[in-house]
Amino acid sequence: MTSRKSVLVAGGTGVVGRAVVAELSRRGHTVTVLSRSGAGGARADVSTGDGLDAAMTGIGTVVDTTNITTFSGTRAARFFTAATTNLLAAARRAGTGHHVLLSIVGIDRVPNPYYAAKLRQEAVVEAGDVPWTIVRATQFHEFAAQMITRTSAGPFVLAPRLPVQPVATAEVAAALADAVERGPSGRAPDVGGPQREDLADLMRRELRFQGSRRLLVPFRMPGGYGRAAREGGQLLHGDDVRRGGPSFAEWLAGRTK
Repeated sequence: MTSRKSVLVAGGTGVVGRAVVAELSRRGHTVTVLSRSGAGGARADVSTGDGLDAAMTGIGTVVDTTNITTFSGTRAARFFTAATTNLLAAARRAGTGHHVLLSIVGIDRVPNPYYAAKLRQEAVVEAGDVPWTIVRATQFHEFAAQMITRTSAGPFVLAPRLPVQPVATAEVAAALADAVERGPSGRAPDVGGPQREDLADLMRRELRFQGSRRLLVPFRMPGGYGRAAREGGQLLHGDDVRRGGPSFAEWLAGRTK
């Protein structure tokens, strides 16, 4: 027998997954963390489906925050399609009544192989027979540090000049927890931070916070991706959106090294 208060968080050991687990637990939900290592909860491999049936027993809602770090659109599409298909199949067998997916703002406006993979993931959810909610969020405040890691070359850090609207993971976690409690709702309002920022500037401030002496090299992103992003494709649009949480500056001021 499933319970709506019993929630499985796939990817619950990741950056946003941990925040979702904490928020749902604070609200009184019984939370199971799903990860390949089994750290802090259930052990299963979403890519193959191994262990999912056991993990899904008694679960009322699944929150999918799984992710893959890759620049390959093919690899990302393979992962997201397999993981989502396996999660939905296990949820259907277990009688789980709600699948909540975390996605990304702008994936239908900005041409990018990774974004195309996320769009395919959304399509799998929408075509499935498990009632669903999709919450799209802008990049997290942690994205600046992640970009530094990905684009460092010796003493240099390549920094694309792109408008972003970064959001605190706690704000995204609250939106996902609201989606759990609201029940299946289709596309929920997009979630983002309170203000527009320049990614290169965020990376510069992150380097300063880290005390790094590496040299930041801003550049203009070429091609269709750069053009669509510069036109605001990754920003929140319209009135039916959720803006909130601390700004990047406020979030950075509250961090400890």
